[in-house]
Amino acid sequence: MRRLFPVTEETAARASAGGPEAEGAGGAAAAQAAHAREENREWSLAELAAAYAYPEPAQGAPRPWLRANMVSSLDGAAQHEGRSQPISSATDMRIFGTLRALADVVVVGAETVRQEGYRPARVRTEFAGAREAAGQGPVPAIAIVTASLELDFTLPLFTSPLVPTLLLTGAAAAPDRIAAAERAGAQVLIAGEGMGVEPARAIQALAGLGHTRLLTEGGPRLLGQLIAAEVLDELCLTLSPTLTAGSAQRIAGGPSVAVPHRFALASLLEEDGFLFARYRRP
Repeated sequence: MRRLFPVTEETAARASAGGPEAEGAGGAAAAQAAHAREENREWSLAELAAAYAYPEPAQGAPRPWLRANMVSSLDGAAQHEGRSQPISSATDMRIFGTLRALADVVVVGAETVRQEGYRPARVRTEFAGAREAAGQGPVPAIAIVTASLELDFTLPLFTSPLVPTLLLTGAAAAPDRIAAAERAGAQVLIAGEGMGVEPARAIQALAGLGHTRLLTEGGPRLLGQLIAAEVLDELCLTLSPTLTAGSAQRIAGGPSVAVPHRFALASLLEEDGFLFARYRRP
């Protein structure tokens, strides 16, 4: 793998000056990027973690910060033949692992769990000390958004997680499915009045458990719901130098928003033709 570097250091510097929340991590990331580029080497995991650090919480009760991590082909496909792996890369997966290591919880839709074969988050020894210092558990919890709770509770996600898997559902969910989930060791959180989950309530339910560094990995339907509800703070987008054609979903689906939501570029990295961008709510 070749080195990661900012597409332009001026862009990174301007992005890091975009607001008080971005100053610390952004400035450090730009300096590390310049140093790594001069040495013609790949970034360490510690440097990636600094580049993707969550904003420092304000004094008092920290506000939840929801970031999404998605990959897209040049022609807008979020998947190829139902999975994201064919348009990903080793560096994309390295960033994927780093983002997970920084998060308290990974929020994902039930269909993505089924299609991508989700497993429990694994311990990454490189981040163990940093997670402990930040008051985090050994791994992020996986939180599945599901109205029906029609999930296979014999999968490792339920039988062998290091921390209990969370299920976000509505108050009208079938009692027998809730009971089955709880027997399997999952923790069920009610985050909606009907069958579905209300994004703002889901975030508050997770924050009530102390999870304020939130990461969602989609899929497109869930990300579309989060965008429509205006609860997304940050988008980490990998632009893959691939073309797929076909009818694959975009990174976000569902009804259109009334007015497009404008985000600001926070950082931009490149490696082997892949672009790794971070956009934040202004």
